[in-house]
Amino acid sequence: GGGGKAKKKKWSKGKQKEKLNAAVFFDKNLYEKLKKEVPNYKLITPSVISERMRCNVSMARRAINDLLSKGMIKIIAKHQKQAIYTRALADAQ
Repeated sequence: GGGGKAKKKKWSKGKQKEKLNAAVFFDKNLYEKLKKEVPNYKLITPSVISERMRCNVSMARRAINDLLSKGMIKIIAKHQKQAIYTRALADAQ
């Protein structure tokens, strides 16, 4: 154990998640794209939206509440941290 000559173990830096420059505000075409695409996802969560739309998660949550109030999507599970939604009834198509 103790001789100070042994090579000191380097801490691995852990996995670095690459920073994707996420949008922080909705502009018109991002919002349109979101309204068009998100209601077709089977699984809708803030993280899924932020991943695909390249926006941050708080925006995704706003978007979800917006779509929910318009009745375009349906809630499955609401959890303190993660909410899960799906598209509004498929038989509407």
